Amino acid sequence: MPHGVRAEMTPKHSQPAGPAASASKVSDYYGCNVFGLETMKLLLPKETYRRVQDAVERGETLDIEAANAVASAMKTWAMQKGATHYCHWFQPLTGATAEKHDAFIDLAGQGAVIETFTGQMLAQAEPDASSFPSGGLRVTFEARGYTAWDPTSPAFILENPGGATLCIPTCFVSYTGHALDTKTPLLRSIEVLNAAALSVLELFKSDARKVFSTLGAEQEYFLVDQEYFQARPDLLLAGRTLFGAASPKGQQLEDHYFGSIKDRVFAFMTDFEREAFKLGIPLKTRHNEVAPHQFECAPIFEEANVAVDHNQLVMDLLERIAARHGLAALLYEKPFAGVNGSGKHNNWSLGTDTGKNLLSPGATPQENLQFLTILTAIVKAVHDHSLLLRASIASSGNDHRLGANEAPPAIMSVFLGAQLTKVLDDLEAGVTTKGTDPMWISFGIDKIPPVLKDNTDRNRTSPFAFTGNKFEFRAVGSSANSAVPIATLNTIVANQLRETRKEISAAMKGGKAFKEAVLEVLRGQYRQSKAVCFEGNNYSEEWVRQAKKRGLPNEKTTPAALKGFSLKKSVELFAGLGVLTEEESRSRCHVLLEKYAKDISIEAKLVAEMTTTLFVPAAVDYQNRLAAAVAANKAAGIKAPAQAALLRDVIGHIEGALAGVQSLGESLAEAEGLEEASARAEAFCAEVKPWFEKIRAHVDALELLMPAAAWPVPKYREMLFLM
Repeated sequence: MPHGVRAEMTPKHSQPAGPAASASKVSDYYGCNVFGLETMKLLLPKETYRRVQDAVERGETLDIEAANAVASAMKTWAMQKGATHYCHWFQPLTGATAEKHDAFIDLAGQGAVIETFTGQMLAQAEPDASSFPSGGLRVTFEARGYTAWDPTSPAFILENPGGATLCIPTCFVSYTGHALDTKTPLLRSIEVLNAAALSVLELFKSDARKVFSTLGAEQEYFLVDQEYFQARPDLLLAGRTLFGAASPKGQQLEDHYFGSIKDRVFAFMTDFEREAFKLGIPLKTRHNEVAPHQFECAPIFEEANVAVDHNQLVMDLLERIAARHGLAALLYEKPFAGVNGSGKHNNWSLGTDTGKNLLSPGATPQENLQFLTILTAIVKAVHDHSLLLRASIASSGNDHRLGANEAPPAIMSVFLGAQLTKVLDDLEAGVTTKGTDPMWISFGIDKIPPVLKDNTDRNRTSPFAFTGNKFEFRAVGSSANSAVPIATLNTIVANQLRETRKEISAAMKGGKAFKEAVLEVLRGQYRQSKAVCFEGNNYSEEWVRQAKKRGLPNEKTTPAALKGFSLKKSVELFAGLGVLTEEESRSRCHVLLEKYAKDISIEAKLVAEMTTTLFVPAAVDYQNRLAAAVAANKAAGIKAPAQAALLRDVIGHIEGALAGVQSLGESLAEAEGLEEASARAEAFCAEVKPWFEKIRAHVDALELLMPAAAWPVPKYREMLFLM
């Protein structure tokens, strides 16, 4: 951006894309780029289709004959849609997605090729694993890695302006079989949760044959003009503004939330949603969020594995489609200081193959007791593994957001609502609640309290809130891959459900009747875990003090929070259930510590570079002009004390910024010299990061002292209010 043109610059942008190719209903083209079961039913022989169904619904292995038939049909379908290449689409430990494209062609004689795609190509590929993070699971010279087809998540066509590619969701493992991705542990956790939940439902004579977690991931994001984005090195390289004085108007008028959507943004949203619908992503909601230029989209719930894949695609589409409209979609948790950051609220529940939601209270006494059993197990799981749950959402970006009066704090607690809290309190006390309100379901069974039919209370300050028939895990950051927190949640709940089954069975063997045994177990579990339940304002200092008394961890930084992954009980939990081996657990902790250190290192170098090459030179130019004016005033005998004071302020902030950069450089050098991952991350957190705000204070002060036209980067008031 040329120096001196900041003040009145209006962004240039491309014309928004036109309306949909036709005025057809969404249902006419929804999922048209997805090779799902409906498409397979049309293209595959009946027996092959049945085998695929069994693989998807029951986890049965697909033989090579069936795989060849699927591959042939998939290739024909994809080529008809313009695809020339295919890729195994996977999710390495970078948190993003990865793909290596291969053409369908093979040699068919001299100077000729033929399109081919076999079951072996579909089922397995061998991408180079050497450049992906592994946390010590493999060394650099051991490059071999494997991707393996996940038939439970449908293949899809990803369209780009230059062409189309068939993408096949896959797992990613090392040569030794260790998981190098986020999908593999998620799939393992889904299997473990299924087995544990079915063992409990068996006690209640349920006809369910499968239990699975469901997910609806709300996605918050910011939009800024692409020209502004490219003119800010911090946004471009770190995802957030490391400098920037607050705009006179921010979000204090609360006029953006649910406000009318601007034409340019609406055109982007329409284009984005159309592409998402073609990929079978069931987006339901779109709206303005709290902060200026902040927005949200939210889908209908899906099975968790598919929902995670779809959210990864949503983030990819947001960035791709925004660029078409001359915009940049910011997925970082806190791209702008002083206004709300962005989360990805993970709405999580448990469903069955019979169509029941296990977190709905139910309409019969037996289902009511079953609901309380599931609910209490979840509460106890969060209580017993709160630090592990905190670790699952830890990142340098989320550290800026958690507890910032817009997102829940770092203390993992459960909100149940007044009614359910009373139900469990009465259960613990052995009191039978007599419900008279028509909103309550009363069963007339001794010692089984009534349950609110539709408990829709919401506590926006709670990290894990029950909202009627699901839990809303609000603490997840906007840029996160939901596979990590959902796999963690699945695992801790599966573990507790297994314990619940054991305890109920033991009580029954001790001579107690079924209902009496269940109530005794629930009473004990709630008594042990109710400290994690909190119904008030999670932002308050009183809650911080109270949580400490209750023994709840409050780790505000990623290096401290990640200890949750390395706890002995966490490692044993994952290993015991087969979700992560001990090596895989420790590797993930190592990868996340390394990523944190790298994130802060990049930011530190940006802070130093931007200060010394952008802000200080501009400020020195202004200082020289001021000094000349002050000298001229003095020579003319004009008293101008305010100008002299302004000069002193500018000089002071220049010196303060440069001194801070020097100290930052020294701290950075010391931190980068440390070899052990946790020590390095701690040093970046405690010794390097604090200099950011000290330097920023001087730079932001200069921004407010200098002429707008002299400021070398776009300001907050431009990025957040001009579009």
